[in-house]
Amino acid sequence: MPAPSQGIAREKAPQPGTHGSVSCPFCGLHCDDLEVRSDGRRLAVTANGCDRAKAGFEQEPPAAGMPPSIDGKPVSLEAAIARASDLIAAARLPLYGGLGTDVEGMRAVMALADRSGGVVDHVLSRAQYRNTNVLQTRGWFMSTLTEARNRADLFVIVASDVSKLHPRFVERIVSPEQTMFDAPANGRTVVLLGAGMPPSAVSGRLVGDVVDIPCAKSDVPAVLAELRAILRGAPLSGARPGGVEITALEDLAARCRAAQYAVFVWAPQALDFDGADDAVHIVSDVVRDLNKTTRAAGLSLGGNDGAASAASVCSWQSGYPLRVSFAGGVPTYDPYRFEVARMLAEGEGDLLVWVSSFGPDPTAPPATAAPTVVIGSPAIRLDTTPAVFIPVGTPGLDHRGRLVRCDSVVSLPLRRLREIGLASVADVATELAGRLPAVVAPAAE
Repeated sequence: MPAPSQGIAREKAPQPGTHGSVSCPFCGLHCDDLEVRSDGRRLAVTANGCDRAKAGFEQEPPAAGMPPSIDGKPVSLEAAIARASDLIAAARLPLYGGLGTDVEGMRAVMALADRSGGVVDHVLSRAQYRNTNVLQTRGWFMSTLTEARNRADLFVIVASDVSKLHPRFVERIVSPEQTMFDAPANGRTVVLLGAGMPPSAVSGRLVGDVVDIPCAKSDVPAVLAELRAILRGAPLSGARPGGVEITALEDLAARCRAAQYAVFVWAPQALDFDGADDAVHIVSDVVRDLNKTTRAAGLSLGGNDGAASAASVCSWQSGYPLRVSFAGGVPTYDPYRFEVARMLAEGEGDLLVWVSSFGPDPTAPPATAAPTVVIGSPAIRLDTTPAVFIPVGTPGLDHRGRLVRCDSVVSLPLRRLREIGLASVADVATELAGRLPAVVAPAAE
């Protein structure tokens, strides 16, 4: 890429045809076995795509040359970037939210936030912090997608309908075509604990028993606490949380003890109930207890909207998880003070820079009285007119890039499959940073 002062670079146009081994950017699994046909602008998934992937790849491309806008009026890209850079330079505390982008985009946004003295936070960080809080305070045993795919003989899916959030999880991880080791003779057991996930969504040649333990999500922490008590041989009260019979939990406890490798699975953004942090906490405690006599691990299936990439890049470059401020001239971490959603609700920050480049329904910015710069997919639905809107391409469709998988152990390469004439988030953020003053005086906190 050229230096920022030289303008935004353009990649060579992709060739029409059928592309194999394509990585999908539309959920945290980032399946890398898709086959996608391109005519240069329109895409069609021809093999190995779920409904989520098809909706993303096959979304109608915007009209060629879709212009940016200032206060709703079409302008040139140069004018939009000039106006956005002026707003950022004038802001005392710009807030960088959404962050739906790839690794390169997040690196460029971090550099922009550093140069402008801003705060960075992902739109799904509240869900991610259900994991981070446990990791920071207790520690945990975690698996990876590959380890679970090859070794697990028991999956316990906790309060998460993974068939909606990660549609190919069962196909790719629970019951894949091939594994490194032989599966149990009677197949793998899958337990749905308060998941709201239909047992019919769990099938495949490696699937054995499918055990459904239904209960309200709000009762899941209490049910997990009872499971842990049974595993530890502690006495139980007479109350039955969630109406779950003691025999069902005793059966689950027996399966956990007998398993060679049990994996407890959850999706942080599905844990949208009071006590959700407690659910992750207790799962981690159950896993820790089981590891005294057998092998067990957790597996978090977050990472949608580039969340895993944003968290990883923020850690690489600042040394902290998301919710980092550069307002004092150095990265400062505070999971409460620097939550962008809270800051906006309480009138903190004087500019919102919202990044959202994934479709087919990109996340729109929250309502705020602060001026807003949106760097987003043309498909984004905005309730109010932003001060500046800069349309950008989607990673893995309109430009190359990388995304960190939900288990945070590998990054998957993304391809450029079509030409719609839009820059990437990385291009725009790099250009914006290059136009800011060399030194920005730290804002008072």
